[in-house]
Amino acid sequence: MKKIFLLFTVALLFAFNIKMATPEIPIGAYPKAKKDLTVDQYAGKKIADPYRWLENDTASDVREWVKAENKVTHDYLNQIPFRDKIKRRLTEIWNFPKFSAPFKEGEYYFFFKNDGLQNQSILYYQLGLKGTPSVFIDPNILSADGTVSLASYTFSKDHKLCAVGTAASGSDWNEIYVMDVATKKKLTDKIKWVKFSGATWRGNGFYYSRYDEPSKGKEFSNQNKFMKIYYHEIGKLQVADKLIFEDKAHPLRYFNASITEDERFLLINVSEGTTGTEVLVQDLSKNEKIFKTLFPGFKNNFNVIDNNGDKIFAVTDLGAPRYRLVEVDPNNSAPKNWKDIIPQSNDLLENVGTAGGKLFPVFLKDASSRVFQYDYKGKMEHEIILPGIGTVSGIGGKKEDRELFYSYVSFTNPGEIFHYDINSGKSDVFRKSEVRFNADEFETKQVFYTSKDGTNIPMFIIHKRGIAFDGNNPTMLYGYGGFNISLTPSFSVSRMMFLENGGVYAIANLRGGGEYGEDWHRAGMLEKKQTVFDDFIAAAEYLISAKYTSPEKLAINGGSNGGLLVGACITQRPELFKVAIPQVGVLDMLRYHKFTIGWGWAVEYGTSDSAEQFNYLIKYSPLHNVMDGINYPATMIMTADHDDRVVPAHSFKFAAELQSKQKRDGNPTIIRIDSKAGHGAGKPTAKLIEDATDMWSFVLWNLGVEMK
Repeated sequence: MKKIFLLFTVALLFAFNIKMATPEIPIGAYPKAKKDLTVDQYAGKKIADPYRWLENDTASDVREWVKAENKVTHDYLNQIPFRDKIKRRLTEIWNFPKFSAPFKEGEYYFFFKNDGLQNQSILYYQLGLKGTPSVFIDPNILSADGTVSLASYTFSKDHKLCAVGTAASGSDWNEIYVMDVATKKKLTDKIKWVKFSGATWRGNGFYYSRYDEPSKGKEFSNQNKFMKIYYHEIGKLQVADKLIFEDKAHPLRYFNASITEDERFLLINVSEGTTGTEVLVQDLSKNEKIFKTLFPGFKNNFNVIDNNGDKIFAVTDLGAPRYRLVEVDPNNSAPKNWKDIIPQSNDLLENVGTAGGKLFPVFLKDASSRVFQYDYKGKMEHEIILPGIGTVSGIGGKKEDRELFYSYVSFTNPGEIFHYDINSGKSDVFRKSEVRFNADEFETKQVFYTSKDGTNIPMFIIHKRGIAFDGNNPTMLYGYGGFNISLTPSFSVSRMMFLENGGVYAIANLRGGGEYGEDWHRAGMLEKKQTVFDDFIAAAEYLISAKYTSPEKLAINGGSNGGLLVGACITQRPELFKVAIPQVGVLDMLRYHKFTIGWGWAVEYGTSDSAEQFNYLIKYSPLHNVMDGINYPATMIMTADHDDRVVPAHSFKFAAELQSKQKRDGNPTIIRIDSKAGHGAGKPTAKLIEDATDMWSFVLWNLGVEMK
């Protein structure tokens, strides 16, 4: 099953010059956050929670506190003299055409394009590769401010209809409507309260997953329970949809339907969190009415990618922590009967695409992509040669396809789209992004540094050739370290501008991620989570000892689970960093599982409901480890009012605690609370530029640097 949580991506960097010592900007008095007498018992210990009232984000006193905090924040940011210059430059460099790889549906080719500053990318289609493109879906017209985004799009088997999912203000809640492909007319179908699900077509309708309608006023905070799968028949009202699957005994599970390309096997993908799956199956060709267990849960991961006649292909880590592709008979599915199609290798098998009756495994070798073509019997036919160390995406298609398109990016390559001929194995450049910079001026290194326990950890370091290793380079260190998510090469125009002016950008591939498979992931989860923070701290120490930077020139950033990373590291080693930006972070480790879908992370973190797990959570929970009178790094906490994944209460409570205990006359501690925005997905360009402007104005000012 595809990972529910997608990796949260960091805001972009931009250019500056080193300047003389930064004068202090006066900051207004922090808003008074009242303290109540709430105390909870965990494993026989009393833990105070004086800011519990901030969890009720719709209450009037919370709204007033938010308003006051934002005033302090924006009053501070408005005093940074180069803030307007940053915004102008960001707007200028953001303005270039961006394309996705094309994909084919029937006789049409579809692709996304953003002219440069459009809030949302537009989905175009054209007849044949040489046809004239026309707009198929323009999300920009769905709202005046660009805050409604396209969340999913799936086409019916006959290519005549498209189920379109939209999300408003960055929320995880989706609505689905249906379009006629030929006429682009919107049908009457409307599906609500969908979350973590698109449409899976079969016949004259589709399967989808949803929750019951939440309580009024609690749409973005209440715990989500009892996900169900329904089948919607085109032309009917949602109330008439047929319930396909539910599990009343397990309220805290995810259920998603998928179907093989030939529509023979219907699969129910089940999970209790962000790792570990179970797969149920029906053979529709035999009119089976009940689901049987194909892969039992939840100790391992299984992802069905296709079938080959009456056999099923799945990628799994069972017996293979770096994953393998196996062929399984659904009528005889015990592991002893599996056949290896692509055995485990020394590199991580990240995913397997299919197209034209071929398999296209994508491997990660030290966090960089390698791609091959195999036949369905497991014979490797050839490697698809890539331009260099980078990341490949989009490899896949349909059985009848004789071509496919894929995208390649690196730290210094803004993106190339390749056309690949399946029969000949030949790749040709189909489209290149044009951004004005000289890639030859920069170098990307991959170093391996030693963490606290002696483990070698890889880290990408990108900088301009010929920089001085004098400990004075402004440096941004980014990390994530969780949920089996791999940090691979990516491109940012504004990061290149940062690098052009002498900055150093570092990405640490921490344990807890997926770069080296399930063993690497498990080495940084549950009771071993502290290992992730140790890895990040060791990355900072390496950058300092190697004279890339110094504590006065080092900033750290991470979002979501990466926000937890930043929060934990500044409470454990505040003297090591000058600036910290925790974005939409998981910061209250004792109560995270009580909101929306936070329970799904229990397999990664553990919960305070367990005495054993409480005892390690309390040791690193950022909210509970802020000490009085410490000069913490200059910190700007970033969150959003519609974040219904990591609810803003995490950031609210952490900000109140940090402000109350920060050393008097110490570094500034502010919180930026965005409106009509969520966890990050679907954010319009205008808001992305605003976010980056404020974030990097704060970072660069407090690092003592100024934009050129």
